Amino acid sequence: MELDFTKDDLPLMANTSHMLVRHYDLDLDVDFRSHVIGGTIVLFLETAERCRKGNDEQVEGICYSQLDETCQNRVDQTCCVPVPNASSCSTKSGCNDFPVSGKGENDTSDKNGSHGNREQASGISSSKNCCDIEIHRSEDFLLVLDCCDLSVLKVEEVDVAVVPGIEKFITSAKLMDASEDPGDLRNQIVHELVTLPADRWREQLHYYRCCSQAPACGELGFVTGPWSLEIRKAGVQLSKDFPRAVRICYKTKPEGRSLSWTADQSDRPCVYTIGSPINNRALFPCQEPPVAMSTWQATVRADACFVVLMSGENAAEPTESEKGIFSWFYYVTMPMPASTFTIAVGCWAEVKRETCAIDAERNEEFFPLHPKADVRMFEQACGHSPYPCRFQDPVAAAQVVILHRLFAPWCLKESCEQVILQLIPRCLSAAYALLGTHPFSRLDILIVPSNFSSLGMASPHIIFLSQSTLAGGNHLCGTRLCHEIAHAWFGLAIGARDWTEEWLSEGFATHLEDAFWSAAQQLPVDEAKEQQDLKALVRWQRLQDEMQNSEEDLQVLRPHRENTGKVSESGASVIKHGLNAEKTFLQVHYLKGYFLLRSFVGKAGEAVYFAFLRKFVQDFHGQLILSQDFLHLLLKDIPQLTWYGLSVENIFQKWLDCSGIPKPLLEESQAWQDCRLAQQVKEELLPDQLVLLLEFLLEKKTLCSKTLEYLQKTYHIREQDAEVRHRWCELIIKHKYIAGYGDVEKFLKEDQAMGVYLYGELMVHEDEKQQELAYKSFATVRDQMDVSSAKIVTEMLF
Repeated sequence: MELDFTKDDLPLMANTSHMLVRHYDLDLDVDFRSHVIGGTIVLFLETAERCRKGNDEQVEGICYSQLDETCQNRVDQTCCVPVPNASSCSTKSGCNDFPVSGKGENDTSDKNGSHGNREQASGISSSKNCCDIEIHRSEDFLLVLDCCDLSVLKVEEVDVAVVPGIEKFITSAKLMDASEDPGDLRNQIVHELVTLPADRWREQLHYYRCCSQAPACGELGFVTGPWSLEIRKAGVQLSKDFPRAVRICYKTKPEGRSLSWTADQSDRPCVYTIGSPINNRALFPCQEPPVAMSTWQATVRADACFVVLMSGENAAEPTESEKGIFSWFYYVTMPMPASTFTIAVGCWAEVKRETCAIDAERNEEFFPLHPKADVRMFEQACGHSPYPCRFQDPVAAAQVVILHRLFAPWCLKESCEQVILQLIPRCLSAAYALLGTHPFSRLDILIVPSNFSSLGMASPHIIFLSQSTLAGGNHLCGTRLCHEIAHAWFGLAIGARDWTEEWLSEGFATHLEDAFWSAAQQLPVDEAKEQQDLKALVRWQRLQDEMQNSEEDLQVLRPHRENTGKVSESGASVIKHGLNAEKTFLQVHYLKGYFLLRSFVGKAGEAVYFAFLRKFVQDFHGQLILSQDFLHLLLKDIPQLTWYGLSVENIFQKWLDCSGIPKPLLEESQAWQDCRLAQQVKEELLPDQLVLLLEFLLEKKTLCSKTLEYLQKTYHIREQDAEVRHRWCELIIKHKYIAGYGDVEKFLKEDQAMGVYLYGELMVHEDEKQQELAYKSFATVRDQMDVSSAKIVTEMLF
């Protein structure tokens, strides 16, 4: 079947129904002169059926969505995928001798990423009758990986059988039976390696590395296309016979959309993964679908002046690999989608606290843990595939504040020390008080360059924060930090099986953000409720505005509806609107998801809801879910919700499968309008009160210059956080307040994470001075701007 997707849909090409990557081993060099990362990646593979069979033998838990046959679209592992009628070729160059800087004589890739004289079209062909092996005997099995903007130089099978010490695997009866065929022997060795018990993870990592450095035993044919890398071994027709250890030699391209090569706020070079819509496929060939859960380890070399931060369980220390070059090694033992892999290389400075007098209490007075939660936790087996799980470790389960570090450009060290450093343990402690065991053992936090297009981004063991969170006190920084910490549970430890259901990550994080921040501030219950009601009103204003100014298709939380979770025969699928640049800046999944969860809390009560949420985390951590998994368990464990007429089908119909504002939300909104903080007017307003005041003023048709001048002087708006200053810039533009144009220009330069739509406001009034300001500001930051942001602004201006 040919995949059907529009230009705005993101194709996930990997044939995960046939073969799954269990582990990635990366060995890379970072070259800032050529803006290229190059080296090798070794994939350790298993057939998808063998993975499922192994997991079924070891795991008893099952998602509700996995019981639904409509969510299953698998094929037998003997299925063939025919090679198109064109010969694929691979370079004869050596794997380790190509230059990292520029195009070498061994690089025969063209600038579009195709290898040889042919470019593979998007889409995956498969047999009409996959089980009829006689018909397709002459056709080879294809391993399809997600890949774009990469120069693939060579693909080869790794001879794992020659690794010193591998004899311990060869002694088993299964391996002795396979020893007659060298290919079967190598495949069985890899199978034994990827299925080692979780308590032997150190040994497993060691042999992954040893196998990755083993010599090749033959080159593999490959073809690159706009979205994929297809690999075959001549004569191998079945996935079960395909090599299980494959090494790919490759280079990134300077224009690759997974990375941003830029300068930090101290004007020093850096590169980092920007959370691109295409994820990491322009950083390394991988399987992008979330079902392809894998572990990884990486060795990254860079000049000695750089610090390498990465998604990793260990806080890597550099070692000198050669003169002037440092090597950094990270690893992850918890299987996760390849899209969560994150790297940042720059001249980062570590920000350390002067004293340790930080209050890191559990805040049990406000959000007490279930008194027997930890006891039950160790008595109950986890529902995920085996890995060294913190939820089964008593020491980890008692860790209120995990180990953490803070990094920033040198010029921001002082600001970070004053604003963020004392917030981290308070926010981590608050999160523990609500949800219990931290899923990850440590956390790095990095203040990223000003071209970062969001306020924050969470990945395993590392959080990126925008510099916009540093100004105007600790409110914006604290709430954003709480939001990203919440993703450790919802978004990372528990992920969406279908990426279109973003609300399962962003809706949960937005709702938990408020609860975490109230606990971090140690607010009394009544004050916490007032603050959260005020925040609800601010978000209500934002949601109404978004519904009026966005396409209806982009307002649906479950755009595939009854087809959510379905994939093609091979495992390939598309992310609806995944490449739509406008969607990147919409918050509908955050806001509608938040209001849905808030409505559950209002009906069930905080104590009951958070007790359920801890149980849900215990049952589903380390797994992928669909909306019905959460909703089924919610209604089962809190039956009083059904008294309000709630059912899974009802929630789908009124909240998840429709555009616009859900009708139940319209009925609830009046309560927030009447909250005390919304009605209160005084000179010293809370940040959210000030945001709300400016939102109300934006509804006024006219405001004179003197009013705006008085507003700025009264509330010291230029010293407020970015949320407040963004509304201030909107007021300046709407009322053509020329004295404030400098504030707009500064915001567009320093707060790129939030400034995109101000360009549209500057253009829409057709005012010559405002348009000149827009062109001038964009020209200043365009070369450093995130690709999606630059695309949106270009459409607005030209």
